[in-house]
Amino acid sequence: MSFLSNEFKYDTQSNSTGTRIHQYIKKETGCYDPYKSEKVKGNEIALSLLPKVRDLLNDDSGLETYIKIAIVGNILDFGSFGLNADMEQLINEGLKKNLVINDISLFEEALSNHDEVLYLVDNAGEIVFDRLLIEKIKSYGVNVTVAVKEKPILNDACMEEALEAGLDEVANIISTGADSVGIVESMVSDEFLEYFKKSSFIISKGMGNYEGITEMDLDNQDVFVLLATKCPAISKSLSVEEGSHILYKLN
Repeated sequence: MSFLSNEFKYDTQSNSTGTRIHQYIKKETGCYDPYKSEKVKGNEIALSLLPKVRDLLNDDSGLETYIKIAIVGNILDFGSFGLNADMEQLINEGLKKNLVINDISLFEEALSNHDEVLYLVDNAGEIVFDRLLIEKIKSYGVNVTVAVKEKPILNDACMEEALEAGLDEVANIISTGADSVGIVESMVSDEFLEYFKKSSFIISKGMGNYEGITEMDLDNQDVFVLLATKCPAISKSLSVEEGSHILYKLN
């Protein structure tokens, strides 16, 4: 609490504060990957469900179906639902939901206008379902580069989890150069920041990345947010009810 009282100010960016809290805890406890078991479990659950999810797809499955699956993957978050959640039920329920914000036509337009996309992934587990969307995106002739965290933070995907999910088979993988919650401009590496700013087409998964990139200058970039709103603050910022699934073009 003393640490928070020194760090927190009215205009503090939530991602930055959250990152410093987790860095502080890791340093004080000497445990630098406290969510390791949750990440392993998340990938295991997602990979076990992958055959069933693939069975839902066929040659006639449209882009929106793949987007819904990727967003449904975003609910594989033990911080929101706990270790005992019935993930298969959550996925089945999620696939029946309509996208409350649905910028699919703008997304398809971006796929036609760009040949490269930077994909900011979120948690371990859900990255397995991101892979399905990446495969679909590649069918449009768009190359995909996936950005993962350099070091463990929460249950976010690092290189190890990305390789377990097989993302290297469908995309290039780079590091943000940081262990920040989401993307924090002042914390990511200069190399990643340069790559980010040069990327004209960006896909951002999850609430943490949404919080981070909305603090950045995104002029002349097509940036799309894919997420399930899992807290009141994010829901309010998007003017949707909690539990909404969205595909939203930021600018």
